Amino acid sequence: MDIFHADEKRAQLMAGFMVGSAGIYPAMPQQHRDFFAGLPSFFIATLDATGWPVATVLSGPPGFISTVDNSHLRINAPRREDCPALSALRPGQTLGALGLDFTNRRRNRVNGVISRMDKNRLELAVNQSFGNCPKYIQRRKISAQVNHPQPIVYLDKLDAEERNLIRSADTFFVATHAHGESINGGADISHRGGKPGFVKIEGDTLWVPDFSGNRYMNTLGNMLAEPRAALLFLNFESGDVLHVQGETEIRWQGETQHPLEGAERFWCLHIRRAWRFQALLPWRGTDIEYSPATLDTGVWA
Repeated sequence: MDIFHADEKRAQLMAGFMVGSAGIYPAMPQQHRDFFAGLPSFFIATLDATGWPVATVLSGPPGFISTVDNSHLRINAPRREDCPALSALRPGQTLGALGLDFTNRRRNRVNGVISRMDKNRLELAVNQSFGNCPKYIQRRKISAQVNHPQPIVYLDKLDAEERNLIRSADTFFVATHAHGESINGGADISHRGGKPGFVKIEGDTLWVPDFSGNRYMNTLGNMLAEPRAALLFLNFESGDVLHVQGETEIRWQGETQHPLEGAERFWCLHIRRAWRFQALLPWRGTDIEYSPATLDTGVWA
């Protein structure tokens, strides 16, 4: 089976890329296994019963993620009953996951199918494991925090607090899916970053620049196959997590209405629904440094 599904290949062609499969492994190299085992959090994405991508973040002390071999990854973390992403999980379900170490800007992704699960443990049969470059990641010191999670809050529309979070964000995560066409079953979650304010809000639409990356076009290829997506925004000061769902559109030739230095193309998400978890994260993130040269992005004109 091909590493890339048909729409990933189409996205690569539309972007003018010639892409090989170097760096995408059918199982986890030892360095990926060691990396996952040291993380305090893990970002995951799957589909709900209606076919919408849903995402969340799982947290625990280093070691809460483990690998019994190079093809099976285990996550030991309590699962909230009121989380739409966690309630969608079941054996046989496709899952995309991403580990990110904010202290050194390293990130690796792993995709596959849930092979086993119980109340607090999840096992993933891995089909793909690959790294991403550290570009566009803001370095942060992560500190444990005693938190008191609140019930989920469903939002009819984004209020001022949520809009301010998005406008000031330098980090978010995007969950997409491709109807099982690819070797990984299609579920995927990816990091997006830039200078604070790189995501623009116009009414109920979010505009996102697409900067140079690994050229695999996993996210945009999935959007061609299935426009529905979910975004996760983190409040590193309060520990709140905002989840937004909507349909996406891609602007391949850039967007003169929304110029942004360094953007090769744009995509937008038309918001359909959202929810917020207050104080979900048992840790907080403090900027280690802010380096525009490291993030290598522009600001909205």
